[in-house]
Amino acid sequence: MTPAYIIVLIAMVASWIIQRRLKSKFEQYSQVGLQNGLSGKQIAELMLADNGITDVRVISTEGRLTDHYNPADKTVNLSEAVYSERSAAAAAVAAHECGHAVQHATAYSMLKFRSAMVPALGSVSRFMPWILLAGILMMQTTKVPLGIGIVLFSLTTLFSFVTLPVEFDASKRALAWIDKRGIVTPQEHAMAKDALWWAAMTYVVAALSSLATLLYYVSLFLGGRRNN
Repeated sequence: MTPAYIIVLIAMVASWIIQRRLKSKFEQYSQVGLQNGLSGKQIAELMLADNGITDVRVISTEGRLTDHYNPADKTVNLSEAVYSERSAAAAAVAAHECGHAVQHATAYSMLKFRSAMVPALGSVSRFMPWILLAGILMMQTTKVPLGIGIVLFSLTTLFSFVTLPVEFDASKRALAWIDKRGIVTPQEHAMAKDALWWAAMTYVVAALSSLATLLYYVSLFLGGRRNN
């Protein structure tokens, strides 16, 4: 078993652990009602208004932990629970997604860079798995397909790492705003901060997993070259 393969396995296990921990944290903090009684929807709308953003809608989306900001149609999409709940977890998520809306409105450079990568990655993601598979099957005859697959996969890895400062900055904006606005008590603030930290860790693990997988493909490529 190669070191790169071991790293991939470790990353997969870490991702599973982080996801379970995140789910547990959100379930725990969802049981803690906000002292001010505001719902996730109300908090989101208030944060947008405080930042002078009037062209972004707050809508409900199906699922759990499916919250996201869509810069294409300028919508803050909150999962059903976050949209209606009045908890520390809902406050954290709603403010975080509005943090992305604020990034968009202020032309935050890393968000612009990430958004610019999306169209290209949409095309790459459709063909990359097949190119990598072909590259592995054809290693004994030619390394060209695998090399192309590695270049394409490196773009997805870059995207994963570009995502990190975007997510951390959105959480920073969210926590600063809910604290300044008095949305949460000190105890609720600690819960919101903890929930956002675990959410951020899912992106960190995803980026490291992508890097580990990229190193695995590179090790295959170099190993195949040495064997030829």
